[in-house]
Amino acid sequence: MRKLCPNLDKEDALETILEVPIPEEMFNNMGNNVTLRCQNMQQWMKAQTSDKWSSPVLLGRVNELRFILHHVGSPLIPLQIHIDKIGRPVKDSSIQTSTAKYIVQQYIAATGGQTAISSIQSMCVIGHAKIEATAFHLGDQAAKGKNTEEAGGFVVWQKNPNLWCLEFVVSGCKVYSGSNGKLSWRQSTNQSSGLDPRATANLFIDAVCIGEKVINNEDCFILKLETSQATLDAQCEPHYEIIHHTLWGYFSQRSGLLLQFGDSRMLCLKNDVENDSGDGVFWEISAESLIEDYRYVDGVNIAHSGKTSVRVFRYGEQSANHQREIEETWNIDEVGFNIWGLDSDFFMPPKKFE
Repeated sequence: MRKLCPNLDKEDALETILEVPIPEEMFNNMGNNVTLRCQNMQQWMKAQTSDKWSSPVLLGRVNELRFILHHVGSPLIPLQIHIDKIGRPVKDSSIQTSTAKYIVQQYIAATGGQTAISSIQSMCVIGHAKIEATAFHLGDQAAKGKNTEEAGGFVVWQKNPNLWCLEFVVSGCKVYSGSNGKLSWRQSTNQSSGLDPRATANLFIDAVCIGEKVINNEDCFILKLETSQATLDAQCEPHYEIIHHTLWGYFSQRSGLLLQFGDSRMLCLKNDVENDSGDGVFWEISAESLIEDYRYVDGVNIAHSGKTSVRVFRYGEQSANHQREIEETWNIDEVGFNIWGLDSDFFMPPKKFE
């Protein structure tokens, strides 16, 4: 990962620290030498300012990346959970929910134990990703290869209980999302997270165990979580409605670790908000995220790589049946917990969201 760039104004000055480290592959594609690459990097960084968004080319490019991150960013974006439930006892529940709670307790032990993961008050994750996507095509036609391929780097900052931000630099464009605890500026209203063991345990403590499945030659328990109607209603906005949102977690019977996420969502985008005609366009998103390469960092066993496969269906009275396939491969280069001096002011939203 490229973290520094030479100071082009003063040869003997300190190197410039990049806000978001980028893959060497991305940096090398910016020019024939280091000086030219740094000059080109400075040019597209200047293009990220708000007065440049009126450019149709840049705006279209960013909207495309936002659409992709909307669907494949789930392992990177922390789940916002306001109540710590991982200490809940395994009793007074059905056999399915009791089994799920027991499996989550095994997961907590496998990721370092309750004391270790409860001690995490903040987190910083630096990594790189590669995203491939097809263009939209008719639903009954097979996708013909990947039409776009994006490479980039990202930084995720998180502070309990519900402060986070994600900066993603992809192929010359920077996408920024986050939450200051009251206001969210993000690509989706509810994303799951495979990076934060505490959030994952809190998420699946209310699930039910529905069976078993083999993932990467390992027997896994399947935990299923249906999002409540109250939660769906709270996440809806005037221009769209969330019909359903279901999550699955596949936990290894051998190690207790989470090996795969499943995520299914259906949304309805309303064409006429004032009249609420109901003739909107429906979006159905199905995703599977493999979680791999667990390593201990400060006593916490955290995944360092993964792959997300997404299929997006779009249909409705005013939309032909289209689908799109997206794949993302991500790798974690650095993880840090309990970041000293990480203040709440760091998570202030951009001006246009205030």
